[in-house]
Amino acid sequence: MNKTKIKLIMLITGIITCSMSYAIIFPNEALISMFGVSLSGIPLAGIIVRSWGALVTLVGGLLIYGAFKPYSRSLILFIAGISKLVFILLLLIYGREYFPKTTSLIVIDSIAVILYAISFPYTRGE
Repeated sequence: MNKTKIKLIMLITGIITCSMSYAIIFPNEALISMFGVSLSGIPLAGIIVRSWGALVTLVGGLLIYGAFKPYSRSLILFIAGISKLVFILLLLIYGREYFPKTTSLIVIDSIAVILYAISFPYTRGE
């Protein structure tokens, strides 16, 4: 895989991942759009969802950064891949009740993890 393709993979998935920034401002709406449930009325839920949205957005920012900084790609692909893989596994193990709503998330993040795994060996030595 060439460096241009890796750059595009990181840039596109980084932009998509950064779209979770809306959870920082609209945590309840983010939960409804992603899982079909609302946790309004639970103040701690707003804090946790905002924090989660910020962390996911940071991973997206790292992917965008790595698209332009080849020396950092292997670490960023590893971190982003593990992060997305953990999310997928948590949904598969504990989130079956949300499947109709989360199927697209699982598919998109699974594709990203596969692309990162394919790209990873080509980032070594950059």
